[in-house]
Amino acid sequence: MNDTEYMHHVGKEISPEQFIAEHTLLYVIKGVMHVYDGNKKLTLNAGDCCLGRKNRLARYNKEKMNGEIEKVFVFFDEGFLRKFQERYNPMVAKLTSDESLIEIKKNKLLPGFIQSLLPYYHRLIIKEPFNHVKREELLLILLQDQPELTGLLFDYGIPEKINIEEFMNRNFKFNVSIARFAYLTGRSLSAFKRDFNRVFGDTPNRWLVKKRLKEAHFLIEKKKKKPSEIYLDLGFETLQHFSIAFKKKFNYTPSELASR
Repeated sequence: MNDTEYMHHVGKEISPEQFIAEHTLLYVIKGVMHVYDGNKKLTLNAGDCCLGRKNRLARYNKEKMNGEIEKVFVFFDEGFLRKFQERYNPMVAKLTSDESLIEIKKNKLLPGFIQSLLPYYHRLIIKEPFNHVKREELLLILLQDQPELTGLLFDYGIPEKINIEEFMNRNFKFNVSIARFAYLTGRSLSAFKRDFNRVFGDTPNRWLVKKRLKEAHFLIEKKKKKPSEIYLDLGFETLQHFSIAFKKKFNYTPSELASR
């Protein structure tokens, strides 16, 4: 059985950080992708796609089918979008949804378009000038069926100041920097730390570790999860780091808790 993975890019390469830096379309050709935005999980099968909203947090897990997974990421950066808007001058509609992950409707043109990309790839990346041309074509296809996407794509504002308590309780599992959390709540780093201490009575780093470890304890004890199954989803980079922090907090290791 083959065991292959293909991840194609159109636009800038994807960031390893769990932060959507630019509006990003994910299309699954083979396999299954599970995407989580801190609020809900979205499962994409072959032929499905979604649009990830800029300046949001998300992570994905992949599931191979018959030993294969193939997916395409298309990045709509602000520079490209401004040029597209200037050229085509689309009417900007209002997007009522505030979801981080927007499902793209089934479209008879989209599967053929995705297949048309494949001959242009060189080492899984499409270079200019085809990069720009193919993204224009894709965007015209998307807006033909879902014109309300203009309200999302052509909004160039930066994150506004939001409720820090609600945001952090929803997004504490994401492994991003404190500076990134600050930006996403519409604050400077110093203002974020000040407001965070006022709300939680602790520093962001200490609070995040305690919050993640409390959730880990619950998942292992009550949900019977294995430590190796949960540490990445809770924002820990390695199982060793997770185990050391857990033992320091509870005076026993995750494995000892799991074996009780």
